[in-house]
Amino acid sequence: MALFILLALVGIPLIEIAVFIQVGSEIGLGMTLATTVLTAIAGTVLLRVQGLSTLTHLQKTLERGEIPVRAAFDGVCQLIAGLLLLTPGFVTDFIGLLLFLPLLRRGLLQLIVRHANIAVAVCGGNTDKTAARRAYDVDGEYQEVKPATGPEFEHIKNQDKP
Repeated sequence: MALFILLALVGIPLIEIAVFIQVGSEIGLGMTLATTVLTAIAGTVLLRVQGLSTLTHLQKTLERGEIPVRAAFDGVCQLIAGLLLLTPGFVTDFIGLLLFLPLLRRGLLQLIVRHANIAVAVCGGNTDKTAARRAYDVDGEYQEVKPATGPEFEHIKNQDKP
């Protein structure tokens, strides 16, 4: 895993530099820089529009008492896509744009679920949607505990001192 991360940290910038050189030689420096800025703006707009839609879907899923796996996965993919579009480079922009496609995200989620060993634990069986919003009153008794004193507790007090 560490080797994969190292290769990604070194390989992705090298690939981006090579693509920048090729694109710059074809369309010129000004157009290359303008395209990079435009993809960052497009990523921000897409993230805002699709992100709000995903957040709304996530809230509705939670209100129905369901586990919002797909909505959460969509949100994570969109966040990664937005970050990739903000990162200067054509390769990262391409991957970011692909992650904004719902069909690709759905296929990616299915691939992960098929190959991952995932267990889901649901605590409680309360289907009352308002129960989580209610405050709980707890009745009980308490007893005040006095600090330990006396010669038999001196070794405890000395442990706290540096």
